[in-house]
Amino acid sequence: MTEAQATQGRHAKRVGERIAEARKALKLELEDVAERSRIPLRHLQAIEDSNFEALPASTYSIGFAKTFARMVGLDGEEIAADFRAERGETLARRTEYTPFEPADPSRVPPSLLAMVALGTAVILLVAYLIWRGGWRNEERQQLAAGTQPVAEAPAAPARPAPKAAPAAAAPVPSANDKVVLTAIEEVWIKVTDKGNPAGPTLFMGQLAPGQSYQVPANAKDPRLLTGRPQVLRVQVGAREIPPLGKGDRTISNVSLKGPALIERSAASAAPPAPPSAALPSALPATAPPSHADQANGNVASPATP
Repeated sequence: MTEAQATQGRHAKRVGERIAEARKALKLELEDVAERSRIPLRHLQAIEDSNFEALPASTYSIGFAKTFARMVGLDGEEIAADFRAERGETLARRTEYTPFEPADPSRVPPSLLAMVALGTAVILLVAYLIWRGGWRNEERQQLAAGTQPVAEAPAAPARPAPKAAPAAAAPVPSANDKVVLTAIEEVWIKVTDKGNPAGPTLFMGQLAPGQSYQVPANAKDPRLLTGRPQVLRVQVGAREIPPLGKGDRTISNVSLKGPALIERSAASAAPPAPPSAALPSALPATAPPSHADQANGNVASPATP
C-alpha cells in the first residue's frame, strides 16, 4: 500500500476538499485568506481543487498548504503530510555507508622501530634534564660565591658635547604693560585704588585655581591685600614677577603698578651685598722719648723674655 492510499484510507476526502470545507465553515473567502497569508489567490484555488500542475515547486506548495490549513483551524503538519502523499512524494531515508578500508600492513611501522624511537626520545629527555640540572647548580654556586660573570656592555663612542644655545634675550618690560594676577590655588584678594576716592575697591573675593584678574589700566594707584601671596602668579606683560610674599602671611598696601612691580622684582633678584671687612684698629702713635725723660729714667725698658 502506498502512502497516498494510506492517507486516502484515513480520510475519505482529499486535502483540498477538507481545507475548503473548513474555510467555508469559518465564512472566509479566498480573497480574505490571500490578503492575510500573502499567498497568491490562484495558488489557494489550486490547493482546494487539488490541481497540482498549477502549483509551484513542492517546497513552496507544501508550505502554502500548511499555512492555509492553520488559518482555517486544521493541523498544519498533518495537512502537509497528506498533501505530500497526494502529490506522490515520500520522504525517503538515505543511509550513507562509509567503506571500511583495512590498513596496509606495509605502511604500519614494525614494533621494533617504534620501541627504538621511544627509547631514543627517553634518552634525549634524560640527557636534557641532567644538563639543565648541572647548569642550575653551577649558576647557584656562582651566585653564592658572588662571582657570577656579568657581560660588559661595549663602551659607547664619545659624542661631542652639544653647543649651548645662545640665551634668548629677556623681554624688555614696559611701564604700560598690563598686570595680571592668576591664582595657583584658591585665594582671597582685595584690590583697591587709593588714587580714586569715588570707588576705592576694584575687586574683592575668591579666585579659583587658574582664575585670573587683570588690574584695570586706568587705575591710578592699585594696591593689593591678601593672606596667601605665595599662591598668586603675577605677570607684567610677558614678564613674570617673583611671588609677592612667602607662606601664609598677610601682605597689604602692595602696589600693583607695572613700574613698582618691576622694581620689586629687580630688588628681589639682586644678590645680597657682601659684609664689609673689619678694619684693624689704628695703633696709637708713640712719640720718641725726650731727653728729660731719659735723664730722669722715665723710659720703659724693653720686657725681658
